[in-house]
Amino acid sequence: MAGLARGRIALAKGRDRRIKAGHLWIYAGEIGATAEGIAPGDTVEVTDHRGRFLGRGYYNPASSIAVRLLTRSRDEPAGAALLRRRIAEAVAYRRHFYPAGESCRMVFGEGDMLPGLTVDRYGPCLAVQISTLGMDRRRDDIVAALQDAVHPRGIYERSDLPARQREGLEARTGLLAGEVPDEIEIVLDDLRFLVRLPVGQKTGMYLDHRLNRRALQAHARSRRVLDVFCNTGSFGLYALHAGAERCTGIEISSECLELARRHAALNGMESRCEWIGGNAFDLLKDLDRKKERYGLIVLDPPAFTKSARALDAAVRGYKEINLRAFRLAAPGALVATSSCSYHLGPEEFLAVLQDAAADAGREVTLVEMRGQAPDHPVHLSVPETRYLKCALLLVRN
Repeated sequence: MAGLARGRIALAKGRDRRIKAGHLWIYAGEIGATAEGIAPGDTVEVTDHRGRFLGRGYYNPASSIAVRLLTRSRDEPAGAALLRRRIAEAVAYRRHFYPAGESCRMVFGEGDMLPGLTVDRYGPCLAVQISTLGMDRRRDDIVAALQDAVHPRGIYERSDLPARQREGLEARTGLLAGEVPDEIEIVLDDLRFLVRLPVGQKTGMYLDHRLNRRALQAHARSRRVLDVFCNTGSFGLYALHAGAERCTGIEISSECLELARRHAALNGMESRCEWIGGNAFDLLKDLDRKKERYGLIVLDPPAFTKSARALDAAVRGYKEINLRAFRLAAPGALVATSSCSYHLGPEEFLAVLQDAAADAGREVTLVEMRGQAPDHPVHLSVPETRYLKCALLLVRN
């Protein structure tokens, strides 16, 4: 494969099957040859070992994912016009599910064929998260495309995620365009929430569970709710809005709990809420010792693993937290339990739940298996885009 044309990368023989099947990532170990003069962040043309065109994307030799494809069209440059078109398509797709101006995830990386870019809309403002060198080099083009497609009041960058370190990038936050207030009030499903783009977790709020919160409302009436890892209280408030009797929220972050209290007050529900700060594993044990029982339990923990190497430890964590929840479930209770760890697949997650129920001595039925909201689209050839599992379980005895 000597003498590669300028700006071209060739895959090693036998290492192109996954890319030809539609995946967008090319790992460093799959590359057979790289033309001279390619700089980190440059656009490259990718071929198989025989020189047949596979796609075009951006290159970063510092990352284990050396190339992320943006297009498979030989005639389409991977420049500003492509970014503009893809962002416009992503915005148009969301309008199939949400009214114009609705808060939602507007760009979901690989799910929208824009690897390394996440954009969330909160009211009139946008939060942008850039995780890769290739997208980092295209920041100005991204901002211009978002302004044309959405006409936001302001755009704020929250590129302070750990993934940037693996790309050789430093954390970056700050205003990119217009103006963004310290707090933005948004309305989701007739409930009011506050979003703080400069300081909130992730880009300000977790939007991927929105339809799961709605689904929970059908089971909420007259139940006593326990919301574990409650963050800023959204699951519990959805349940109360649907007629739940009372909600107890558990969260280790004092900042999140303070915002949960404000959300409860904003929606006139503070008298029906109790917020407890501390480690969820320890607090669930305490509640069990006190013989507390609940008719609706929500478990939405952070990802217990970011890699396959730590999967065994993650499985132990998921089993323990679910076992504790099953022990606190009243007969006939519904448990809504989630995992956002991609490396723990849906069937493996259900196996963990089965083991936890057996150890807790509970008979448990799967009512429904759910995932992320449609504004987090799953690219069928990129299984990493399907990360969220949410099981609704009936505890029978």
